[in-house]
Amino acid sequence: MKNIYSILAWLLLTVSVFAQAPQKMSYQAVIRNSSSTLITSTPVGMRISILQGSATGTAVYVEIYNPNPVTNANGLVSLEIGTGLPVTGTFATINWAAGPYFIKTETDPTGGTAYTIAGTNELMSVPYALFSANGTPGATGATGIQGLTGATGAQGIQGLTGATGLLTLGTAAGNTPYWDGSQWVVNNSNIHNNGAGVGIGTISPNASAKFEIASSTQGFLPPRMTTVQRNAIAAPAIGLVIFNTTTNCLNFFMGSGWNETCGIPVVGIFPPSTVNCAGATAVVDVTNPTTGKIWMDRNLGASQVATSSTDAASYGDLYQWGRRADGHQCRTSVTTATLSSVDQPANGNFILAPSAPYDWRSPQNVNLWQGVNGVNNPCPSGYRIPTETELNNERLSWVQAPISSTNTSAGAFASPLKLPVSGYRDYSNGALFDIGTDGSYWSSTVSSTGSRHLDFWSTSANMPANNRAFGLAVRCIKD
Repeated sequence: MKNIYSILAWLLLTVSVFAQAPQKMSYQAVIRNSSSTLITSTPVGMRISILQGSATGTAVYVEIYNPNPVTNANGLVSLEIGTGLPVTGTFATINWAAGPYFIKTETDPTGGTAYTIAGTNELMSVPYALFSANGTPGATGATGIQGLTGATGAQGIQGLTGATGLLTLGTAAGNTPYWDGSQWVVNNSNIHNNGAGVGIGTISPNASAKFEIASSTQGFLPPRMTTVQRNAIAAPAIGLVIFNTTTNCLNFFMGSGWNETCGIPVVGIFPPSTVNCAGATAVVDVTNPTTGKIWMDRNLGASQVATSSTDAASYGDLYQWGRRADGHQCRTSVTTATLSSVDQPANGNFILAPSAPYDWRSPQNVNLWQGVNGVNNPCPSGYRIPTETELNNERLSWVQAPISSTNTSAGAFASPLKLPVSGYRDYSNGALFDIGTDGSYWSSTVSSTGSRHLDFWSTSANMPANNRAFGLAVRCIKD
């Protein structure tokens, strides 16, 4: 009496992206004996037939396999129909559009050709690539029900800064001048309030020669551009508003020319992770006519331009070299003795580093603060940490006309940058030193295990290297 076996089979129809359709279909089956016991790790003889029309139709393609396929530990046998030894027909020439088609499987569990297991199943679908290669596709089916929304993916990297537009609308808060419905706002401070306005999205002079904007345009953001960029606008629309980064003024085009509302201390667009110790730093440019370089007119974290070399309000924050404005730069920030193994520590603590190489980061990273797009650049958009050469050229300009001062802290204050003696914070214990007597400003230039900085006091000034865990002042240069 023949043993009776059962077979559980299914088709896995897969298609990869090729210039030409792959001529094969994946097939898997689970083989069991009459006691429903899996036939495992055993070579089995198999014959596959593609029948056209019905379960007893004409076999348009038949293949066998040599070597025999082997079941796995779960009784599963896997085949790729179309890759066996053809007995009848050619798999690649099957006209899949002339169906229906059925797959007949015959199995010899002893590995021979006495096929004692047979089963036939209708092929309910065909991979589209095979169908289109040998037949005419049918009409497109109806759109299925929309699936559930997937989980939010990880945030992508920040894209490049786009070109300056002529108009930007939206909700604003903080660093860019915008209209809140009743007043111009920069860093949540009123800078211009002209009344009720005259129309949606329009600006016009009132009797007092000021400008008004409709309250319904709350969130209006004027684009930021230089005078050159502003003048390059072809046929500007009447009522167009821009913020002029050259003059730090709001500019309004009224048809006959540009009008300006000036004297506005503007807060620049700082990195989104910026922690302000005592309010965001206003961004106002100052140019040294000797070097031709444009700088911020105050230290990062300073509330005003220095009125004297020892003006405490102009000292600003003290940064460890290469770190972002994460709060560590605040003069009263908490200290920690734990070094960081990453470029952006998880907290804003001032990191003590009393041992060589005296750096807050271990291992050291010389690639921080390099350029306007440099890692951890704390400066506002368009500004960066100056190089050693740029800082030293400023120092050399102190003793040249038109400054003609001295190579000391007096010369530093007499320069267009009005650099104050802001002191420094010690790398070993976090204590503040030489406030009011020494000025120390980081450059982006590295030197061995340290970094270069501008250092000046009452008798001299130079550009030495120092430990990166020191907290020094930062003055940003325009890129």
